[in-house]
Amino acid sequence: MRIAAEQPSAAHIGGVEATFLEPVGYASFEIRASLSGSKSAAIMPDLATCADCVRELFDPFNRRYRYPFINCTQCGPRFSIVQAIPYDRCNTTMHGFSLCGACRDEYENANDRRFHAQPIACPNCGPQVSLCDAHGKCIAARDDALMRAADLIRRGQIIALKGLGGFQLLADARSEASVQRLRARKRRDEKPFAVMFPTLDSIIADCVVSEAEVQWLSTPQAPIVLLRRQEPHSPQRVAANVAPRNPNLGAMLPYTPLHHLLMRELQCVIVCTSGNRSSEPICIDDDEAFERLNDIADAFLTHNRPIARPIDDSVLRVVLGRELVIRRARGFAPSPISVEGLRPDALAVGAQMKNTIAISVGGAAVLSQYLGDLGTLDADNSFERGVRDLCRIYDSTPDRFMRDAHPDYDSTRFAKRQTQPSVAVQHHYAHVLSCMAENALQPPILGIAWDGTGFGLDGTIWGGEFLRVDRRGFKRVAHLRTFGLPGGERAVEEPRRAALGLLFEIFGSAAFEQQHIPSISAFSQVELEALRIMLARSVNTPRTSSAGRLCDGLASILGLRQRASFEGQAAIELEFAMGSVTTNQAYEVDLSEGGSDRPLVLDWARMVEGVLADRASGVTVEEIAARIHNSMVESIVCIARRVQVECVALSGGCFQNNYLTERTVQRLRKEGFRPYWHRQVPPNDGGIALGQLVAAAREME
Repeated sequence: MRIAAEQPSAAHIGGVEATFLEPVGYASFEIRASLSGSKSAAIMPDLATCADCVRELFDPFNRRYRYPFINCTQCGPRFSIVQAIPYDRCNTTMHGFSLCGACRDEYENANDRRFHAQPIACPNCGPQVSLCDAHGKCIAARDDALMRAADLIRRGQIIALKGLGGFQLLADARSEASVQRLRARKRRDEKPFAVMFPTLDSIIADCVVSEAEVQWLSTPQAPIVLLRRQEPHSPQRVAANVAPRNPNLGAMLPYTPLHHLLMRELQCVIVCTSGNRSSEPICIDDDEAFERLNDIADAFLTHNRPIARPIDDSVLRVVLGRELVIRRARGFAPSPISVEGLRPDALAVGAQMKNTIAISVGGAAVLSQYLGDLGTLDADNSFERGVRDLCRIYDSTPDRFMRDAHPDYDSTRFAKRQTQPSVAVQHHYAHVLSCMAENALQPPILGIAWDGTGFGLDGTIWGGEFLRVDRRGFKRVAHLRTFGLPGGERAVEEPRRAALGLLFEIFGSAAFEQQHIPSISAFSQVELEALRIMLARSVNTPRTSSAGRLCDGLASILGLRQRASFEGQAAIELEFAMGSVTTNQAYEVDLSEGGSDRPLVLDWARMVEGVLADRASGVTVEEIAARIHNSMVESIVCIARRVQVECVALSGGCFQNNYLTERTVQRLRKEGFRPYWHRQVPPNDGGIALGQLVAAAREME
């Protein structure tokens, strides 16, 4: 059928059904004014500037030449400007810009590419850019503003750019000094910055890019794609402090007309990161940006098109030849996810980290954009605005709130403050349900949920879980051996504390005498004595089965990382430590019978002992890191053999690790299992809200 063969690039066809009807005599096609009714229509995500609009943008004979807000029905803002459904211009932030005669003719012409393109505009009737100094005073307008902003970046200045879904901070990615200045001002010590390249060819010159990665860089979603850098040095010479100790770059291409114009002028790679301080939501309003970013940015390239809600850039990596979304935001949210049997009036409030929320609309799950980490006043206020926003757009009045079982999550506290009942969903159960929902899986399922932290039903911190999911609920059939985390949450920031917990579990107090181990020598004697007492007496030392903390501890033992400046940094560096080493060798991991219907326990003690022995005998860090990863994979295969459930769902932040995911899938397939993992829903806590929504449906059943 022509509909399927000739569909627009941004279209998604859920199904095609042909029915023959009697002609009714219509002589023309028209789009009529929207009528009132239930709000079940999907809102399109924001889309990157299409090739036709880019051509017009740089055509001196086109009336939209160098106009930073050019768009058509195939591209441009959607979710970032819509204020209500139906998606008509009067219900967007463009309602204050009256169409000129030329734009009105295009908008009403069924044969025009801009027929009913709601954000349609031109230099005569649409938004305009301006350049302001650090105090918010306008110093240039229109094209001059853009050219002067580009010149400031070339001179090492930091520019706050009002983008599609909020402000971004831009700096010359080739300049160590500019990048370091941005790090100091933004208070972001080592976490990698995303970079924007002027062209696809410039990315290919700097990075190793597969065919699938090329496709994703060029899609209408235009995400940040994690790519491996070219070795030893790339032509663009991206500064080392853009992504310290990291072989990858988060790369993207220009995706709005404003970005295209700026990058055409600069012709170099730039840092393009969220317009906020660490742990704060991104700014979307000019006055807010002038107040919160004036000690970070040297100037502001802004515009007068209002942004309806903050939307960050999406991030993905290609795993096993297909996408794995790590942050689901611009270009993806709020595209619905088809899930059968969802409860119509439940709202899921997600987790504490990488928060998203979700509601059911028209039999599908609508997952919000990435809202960020909760825990600060600004972040919590942004989260609550996100809840109200999603409910308002779809006229949803939740009859219950689905929340995490952790009592101290800010999202949990919010749900419990509501007059409607709130229902707790165990964190790792929600992880597995989100993977099941995305892959349309039916029970029974063996769910493997590996992450850093989750509130366990037995009072410990879970994170290395094997859950058998059936129609009645779930059963914890196995987990990693637990160990103590001295200082609790401080172990997230100090992997050396996780290492102490591992070593104390094996060697007791004798572990503290082994100064040759980097984790031990990283502490002073006074600190070690205090930590020994904490571990011996179980004071402020919660027990955990966390796979993420296990990897943190092993990275510390190998001397890779003793303190982390962002969550998961040590485990990430353990992945990177493998380099290009390939080996099938693995350390022994023992399986202990739980007995009396208790879970099986995977004991990592011999793996830790093997790491210590190999390190002492001079085995390379690369080889040891590879053996550790292989051991983790074989642990999964071991439990799958015991449980004997054919379908295996992989979820949790640990499965952002490319090697771990790919090797697990390959080994499970070789053993006759059918593994499933995430694609467009993050395996990290960004997918928790979807799992909570599915839990509401299962509760109803």
